[in-house]
Amino acid sequence: MDKLGVIAGAGALPGQIIAACRETGREFFVLAFEGSADPDIIGNVPVQWVRMSSLSTALESARREGVSELVLVGKIPRPSVMELMRDIRSAKFMAKVGTRMLGDDNILSAVVRELEEAEGFKVIGPETVLENLLATEGPYGRLAPSADELADIRRGLDVVHQLGRLDIGQAAIIQNGFVIGVEGAEGTDRLIQRCAEFVSPDLPGGVLVKAAKPTQDRRIDLPAVGLSTVEYAVEAGLRGIAVETGRALVVDRADMARAADAAGIFLCGASAQS
Repeated sequence: MDKLGVIAGAGALPGQIIAACRETGREFFVLAFEGSADPDIIGNVPVQWVRMSSLSTALESARREGVSELVLVGKIPRPSVMELMRDIRSAKFMAKVGTRMLGDDNILSAVVRELEEAEGFKVIGPETVLENLLATEGPYGRLAPSADELADIRRGLDVVHQLGRLDIGQAAIIQNGFVIGVEGAEGTDRLIQRCAEFVSPDLPGGVLVKAAKPTQDRRIDLPAVGLSTVEYAVEAGLRGIAVETGRALVVDRADMARAADAAGIFLCGASAQS
C-alpha cells in the first residue's frame, strides 16, 4: 500500500484519516497547516507543521518521506497573494494559473493538477481511506423528514446547485420553501449562527442542506458535516440537516446521529429524486 501524505487543515477529519491509517497499518506522513490543524487532533504522529509560505519545503519533505499519494482534509484558509509570493514555487504556480484563481473551485482544481502533473503525486479522496464517509440515502438516526421538510430539502438542493454553478457556496437554509440564507466564505457553522434569528418556530420546515458544486472535483473540498453542525442547528431551532447522497462527507456519523436523536431533529442523506 502506498505511503499516504495527509495535508491537514481544521476539523476532526484529519484525525479520522490518521486513525484509519493506524488501524490498517498504512504508512503515513502529515503536513499540518499552522493556525488551522488542531495539534490535539493530529497527536503524536510523523508530522511537519507548514505554512502557505513554505509549500516548497513541505512537498520536498513529503517526497523525502516516500509519500506517493496525497489526501487533502480539513478546512484551510485561503492564502493571500502576498503569502503565496513568499514561496517561489507558489509564486510560479500563481503566475501559471493566472485568472483561473478567481474562485475556490478553480484554484483547488488547479492545485490538484499541479500536485499530480508537476509534482508527481497522486491525489485521492478521503472516502477512499474512510469508506463509510460518503453520505448515503435516508435517515441516519430515528427521525426522518416530514413531507414539508422533504420539500425544503429538494428546494435546498436546487438552490445550492445553482450557487455551485457560480462557485459561491455549498449550503443553504430553507424554511417553508423560503431561502433563509446561503453559505458564503464564512462556512456552514457561521451561516447557521447568522440565520438563527430568521428561523420561525411557527412555520413548518427549517432545514440545513449541504451539497457539492456541480462541477467540483470529488477528491477535494466536498461539503462536510460534523458534530458541531448538529449543535449549531439545534441552537438555531432548525428541524433537520440533509446532505447530498454520494457527494458530501458525514464525519462522526454515529455520534452525529445520537446527538440529532437526543435533540429531536433529523439527519439524513438526500438526492434531488428523494
